[in-house]
Amino acid sequence: MELHETCHDGIKTVTVPETRIDAAAAIRFKDAMRAVTADGPDHVVLDLSNVDFVDSSGLGAIVAAMKQMGQGRRLDLAGMTPDVAKVFRLTRMDTVFVIHDRVDGATQRDAG
Repeated sequence: MELHETCHDGIKTVTVPETRIDAAAAIRFKDAMRAVTADGPDHVVLDLSNVDFVDSSGLGAIVAAMKQMGQGRRLDLAGMTPDVAKVFRLTRMDTVFVIHDRVDGATQRDAG
C-alpha cells in the first residue's frame, strides 16, 4: 500500500489513498505506516477521509501503527467517514485516539 505523506509545522500527515483497510490490506498498511513514521515528527495525523471501510484487521493495523511509533510520539486520526467513525465508536477506540473531524484542524499546532 502506498501512503501519501506531507509535513507542515512539525506535524506529518499520512493519507490513506485506498477505500478499505481490511484483512487483505492490513499487513501492507502496517508495513507502509512503519516506513513513513520510522523517522520524522513526533506528531502524526492519519488522514482516513478516503477510507470507507475498516474491519477488525484494519482496526488492529491502525492500533499497531500507533504502538510501533513508540512512547512519546502521537498518532491522531482525522477525516473519518461515518461508517469508519462508527467502527471506532462501537469498539471504544474513539477513547484511545484523538480524532479530528478534518485534517486541517488536526494539523494546527494547538489542535488536540
